[in-house]
Amino acid sequence: MNFDDEFEQMKDAVNAAQDEIVMAVMFHETWKPTAYDEDLHNRMGKSFATHSFQIVRLSLRREMLLALMRLWDTDKRALRMTAVAEKLRNKKFFDAVVARRAAGVGLSSTGVVDSVRQTLERKRDAVVKLVRKYSEGGAGYAAFEKLRALRHERLAHRQTAPTNATLADATDNEIESFYEDNLELIRLLLSLVLATAFDLKEAADVYRHHANYFWANARGERTEGHPNYRPSRLN
Repeated sequence: MNFDDEFEQMKDAVNAAQDEIVMAVMFHETWKPTAYDEDLHNRMGKSFATHSFQIVRLSLRREMLLALMRLWDTDKRALRMTAVAEKLRNKKFFDAVVARRAAGVGLSSTGVVDSVRQTLERKRDAVVKLVRKYSEGGAGYAAFEKLRALRHERLAHRQTAPTNATLADATDNEIESFYEDNLELIRLLLSLVLATAFDLKEAADVYRHHANYFWANARGERTEGHPNYRPSRLN
């Protein structure tokens, strides 16, 4: 396979990764108030409606984890962050990426290629570092293995044999760290491969803002700004 074909495959992979990470962001930022908003919890209380609230909460968490884990699939037909990082570590392939990006700048200065190489090398090295973190021997590998077992045995498939894989195995801090690292990983790949600037943390802020408006309705008339706002008699 020549470089053009390989590069098109990588572009397709990064575009697909962008779709998955945006889905993860939407699910995660909508889920957060269901986990941490005490006013929302108090409003839901122990009514029959709370049962559906808990189903929505669990579904958002489940779909967010599935979206993240799809980025790390091992099927050769699917997304594989490990394969993307390995390809970028290939000197011949990376040199061709640098040459293509430098040609796209449209300047004839002899220093352009060196400047582009330095910029892309920093991003390439950061990508490789993040992927290694969640590879065997890496600092995040234990947490990744918990999530992978959960995905394989409970979320994407339903193992009938007894298993200890549950959502409770991975801590919120481990999941949040994995989420944040994936935001940064895809941001770097979008810049490196597609020459696209997309700050996924800013996107998360937008979805978090929208989520606050949505869950304000669930908190109801006790929330300032609600059309039927009524202050609590305890105030």
